[in-house]
Amino acid sequence: MHAIEAHGLRRTFGDVVAVDGIDLVVEPGEVVAMLGPNGAGKTTTIEMLLGMRTPTAGTVTVLGGEPTDRAVRARVGAMLQDTDAPGSLTAAEVVDLVGAYHPVRIPTALALERADLTEHAHKRVSQLSGGQRQRLSFAIAMVGDPDVLYLDEPTAALDVAARVELWEHVRAFAALGRTVVYSTHNLAEVKGTASRVVVIDRGRILADGAPEDVRRLVEGATIALTTDASATALGALPGLRSVEDPGGAVRAVVLHVTDPVPALRTLLASDAHVSALEVTEASLEDAFFALTGSAHADARTTQTAEEALR
Repeated sequence: MHAIEAHGLRRTFGDVVAVDGIDLVVEPGEVVAMLGPNGAGKTTTIEMLLGMRTPTAGTVTVLGGEPTDRAVRARVGAMLQDTDAPGSLTAAEVVDLVGAYHPVRIPTALALERADLTEHAHKRVSQLSGGQRQRLSFAIAMVGDPDVLYLDEPTAALDVAARVELWEHVRAFAALGRTVVYSTHNLAEVKGTASRVVVIDRGRILADGAPEDVRRLVEGATIALTTDASATALGALPGLRSVEDPGGAVRAVVLHVTDPVPALRTLLASDAHVSALEVTEASLEDAFFALTGSAHADARTTQTAEEALR
């Protein structure tokens, strides 16, 4: 039995198409990152997988049943972007209340510990910071000991240390053989966490596979070197896409090639001087921005800043 199965999933809001024919099958134990820029359709997709929104077209099954079935809901946990809890209750009371609705649950103290909220257990929700409320949402999602866990932009309000802590808990949960599907536009969160990446943009799946397989969708590499090879010789290298050559005698050159091996073999077999050689393969970031297009180039600047903080 598949953990999640969706076929032809489509959702419109008036004339706006939020999700446009998504097919997705997730097996038990997979950790799937739904990666895409803001507004790509990730949240709407998760809401349909949860049964919170009715698809305009298409079908969804979770753990072999309808996502709205009581038996399915009891085995699913979700951490959404907008999770409100009564401000007059304490964090422990909220987690305990939600846990009481599940036929199988973990102790409230353990759920709070996994969310790094133990020392704030007796604070009222109204007294919690934005990041602490986000962690409370994670505790609520975990208290039912779910077989399938959805996380929608789970680290949006967290600082760097809290992000690292949360992903450690997610990895530990996945190691138990549970299924995790999370949405993010932060490429740094995919590395070391997801076993599979689904790139979504404008409501459609553009790529689906292991992180390394998605990276390979962008063919090529960059070769940086110092050389005295002529511009003519560089221009004749096999697989050359473009060259950044400042001109001059011995100078720093950057070559963009489809495959670095033939180009390097040709260059090193020549009489040209070559030093300070560095080869860089296409990255997951390159694949993401190539797939989603230059319309989201501003996201790259944001991502670079976030990675620097990590």
